[in-house]
Amino acid sequence: MRGSRAGGPKQATATARNRGGGSGSGGGASRGRGGVARGPGNAWQHLVLRLAVLVLVLAVWQLAAEAHGSVYFPPPGRIAHRMYELWFSGPVRRVFLTDAAVADVLPSLGRMAAGFGIAALTGIALGVAVGRSRRVYALCNPVLQFARAVPPPALVPVFVVVLDLGTQMQIASIAFSAVWPVLINTAEGVRNTDPLRLDVAAVLRLHPVERLWFLLLPSALPRIFAGLRLSLSLALILMVFSELLPGSANGIGFTLTDAQSRSDLLTVWAALLLLGILGYLLNTALLAAERRLVGRGRRTA
Repeated sequence: MRGSRAGGPKQATATARNRGGGSGSGGGASRGRGGVARGPGNAWQHLVLRLAVLVLVLAVWQLAAEAHGSVYFPPPGRIAHRMYELWFSGPVRRVFLTDAAVADVLPSLGRMAAGFGIAALTGIALGVAVGRSRRVYALCNPVLQFARAVPPPALVPVFVVVLDLGTQMQIASIAFSAVWPVLINTAEGVRNTDPLRLDVAAVLRLHPVERLWFLLLPSALPRIFAGLRLSLSLALILMVFSELLPGSANGIGFTLTDAQSRSDLLTVWAALLLLGILGYLLNTALLAAERRLVGRGRRTA
């Protein structure tokens, strides 16, 4: 009898892994969509193709800008050189950052990181609390959907009135607008936890903290990261928008408005290019963390 009782939860856990599409054999090559194996060779080919497309787009842009010869449409080479002069031609002891980068880029990244961090922690905590109870979710869902539907830039004037202009207002507007995708996706991920795994946790008499850490969060990780990616995009947008308002003294958004007022279109393009690069790098880092943690969560769930 002991053997059969001890084997029950293990068998149930194995069944749950099979239903969830377990990690498979450890052959060193992952399987993508359609069950096609993706080894190191395929990964390198994919990277080369992506770089080739990027180079092709830049080459077409360069040729078109040179042929057009308009000051409003500069070639990417001049834009990249302007970005280098403005922000990345500093001394080695400051990691090549110039005074303009320290005065404008770093404060923007700090405000975005603070707002995104507050939104991520608050959204995950409230999402778990809402998703664990069907009644609480049913009561809160209309309010959550309404808050998510409000355009984030429309809330900035409200925060200007409540908190006045400054860093506190900018961080609050970023956090409040970016929290909803994390909260809603976390609640949905917790609600969609496999019932069989919940039965296994009940059989094993897991403590609520253990159930949260080893069951609910790993099951909700894919939805959590989906919400985090949306929130990261909103945080970047709100960071720039809050710095476009009158009264801002620094930041990438302030650089945009200042360059536009001086008709310095090359600096405007350089700021836009910098924002695109920052968004790409931040999203890539978040995707790398997702691959690592979601894979680990599937193995431990």
